[in-house]
Amino acid sequence: MADGLWRFLNSGFHSGVYNMRLDETLAQRLVAREGFPTLRVYGWMPHAISLGYNQRCSDFDEALCASRGIDVVRRPTGGRAIFHAEELTYSITMSARGKNINESYCEISRALLCGLRLLGADVEYAHARPDLNRLYKSQGSIPCFASSTQYEIQHHGRKLVGSAQRRYSTLEGEEVILQHGSVLLGPMHKRLPEFMRLEDEKNRTALREELERKTTDLGAALGRAVSFDEAAAALKEGFEREWNVTFTENEFDDLMASHATALLPSN
Repeated sequence: MADGLWRFLNSGFHSGVYNMRLDETLAQRLVAREGFPTLRVYGWMPHAISLGYNQRCSDFDEALCASRGIDVVRRPTGGRAIFHAEELTYSITMSARGKNINESYCEISRALLCGLRLLGADVEYAHARPDLNRLYKSQGSIPCFASSTQYEIQHHGRKLVGSAQRRYSTLEGEEVILQHGSVLLGPMHKRLPEFMRLEDEKNRTALREELERKTTDLGAALGRAVSFDEAAAALKEGFEREWNVTFTENEFDDLMASHATALLPSN
């Protein structure tokens, strides 16, 4: 599938701002022809709500989030809101190699499927193609995991992985992909409605019930706890098998380290 050097980066647990800026940094380095295609895995500390690029902050009670120690951050990609708690987040930064969004999304999903199946999960693609413009007009669409689109990953019809993609153009007219997504390890994502501004409590209850019906997590799917490190190792192997690549796990190079240091909160 891929030529040249690929990097696997487990960057650990960081704030929402750090995580989103580092994903953008990896993409921009590829745009500038300074970096490598990278599979990154990471977590969130503290827990965070991330919003899609065009989503309204006013849909959420930021004061309540702050009182609970929860970050609110905007992603550089589209999609809808996610509560990042018991999960592994992955990001891919790579050349589009002339492939359109659906083709690259499918290609990435195949590797994710391979990794999740190594854990023993009975997972498959979603095939639905909802009218997103119509869907996004309703409050019920605010949570990412309230609906599935084509090539997203499900377990027995329930959404397990939610992803979003953005493309950047190089000076030569080529495209660089940034795609990231949440692989649910536990059920805490279902708490998202708790932090939403809704017209009444009936809507909040309905959203909770919808997330309960439409989503699952690896712990529930496998009947056992799955750690971040176990999931990270399986996804790495899934990409290696499906894409026939060998990742290097070198530490940050000097330029990358300077970016990472700049993103860390000051004391």
